[in-house]
Amino acid sequence: MTTTAWDISTLRGDVRRQRKERRVKVIMSAAASASILVSVLIIYSLVLEALAFILEVDYATLIDIGWFPRRGIFDLRTIVAATLIVTMIAMVVAAPLGLAAAVYLSEYAAPRTRKILKPVLEILAGVPSVVLGYFALRFIAPNIITNLFSSAKPANLAAAGVGVGLLTIPLIASIAEDALTAVPRSLREASSGLGARKKTTTLRIVLPAAISGLTAAFIVATSRAIGETMVVYIAGGAADSAIQTYNPLEPGLTMTAAMASVASGTDNVAGMGLTFQSLFFVGFLLFLMTMTMNLIADRFVRRFRQEY
Repeated sequence: MTTTAWDISTLRGDVRRQRKERRVKVIMSAAASASILVSVLIIYSLVLEALAFILEVDYATLIDIGWFPRRGIFDLRTIVAATLIVTMIAMVVAAPLGLAAAVYLSEYAAPRTRKILKPVLEILAGVPSVVLGYFALRFIAPNIITNLFSSAKPANLAAAGVGVGLLTIPLIASIAEDALTAVPRSLREASSGLGARKKTTTLRIVLPAAISGLTAAFIVATSRAIGETMVVYIAGGAADSAIQTYNPLEPGLTMTAAMASVASGTDNVAGMGLTFQSLFFVGFLLFLMTMTMNLIADRFVRRFRQEY
């Protein structure tokens, strides 16, 4: 009986397979490195132009009557206030509806009903934002906002906020449903075994157990609302400039819409003072806002996450 000698080279397997695995590893590493490189280059260009704006701008123009970048007036309060107004209105619309949809799909809907409703809800997420922008301008503004508030302008921040809210409903519903579904079924069964009703189990057991995931859903949706462009650009009512206002029934210009209005004339404004650089400065502020919110959400989730 013959015996085969084994050594390290034998255990390594076929040489051709090793070469193939090395090629795959190199390709995957290159893809990961490329994504990191692109992110670094984007941040670099953003910071570079934003720094040029910060060093050259007259700081008196940052607190003025409104946002008129082509005239050298960069009132930040105008676009920041409009962004916050639209975001708050959007979350007032999206948070309860998205959470209610998630609770129904995870706790109350029959499997057959869930198979029908969830794809329908996901269709809303696939609607282009430009379509929702025109829907907000042509339907929400004249038929809802104007009927509720007679003093509302034909295009206003409130209509844009409702449009953005509709856009973020599927996002909240999807993430919140995943968080609710991740709650162990044993908790529900234990609550029912103690005589609790379905509503009590949902409100006092399931929702508190999924609080970290629900918070993450709201933070992600808020970041999405802050970063939305086309809906507020179309339905907000302001073209490329806006007077300072805190009234949601008035036209306004959010930070993203301000960037879009400047970028639409990039070839013409590149030599006009700091107009072009203001685009990058506003983008840098948006980057800081969303990054801060994501860091807060990550810390909150880590602190209150429950593992079963």
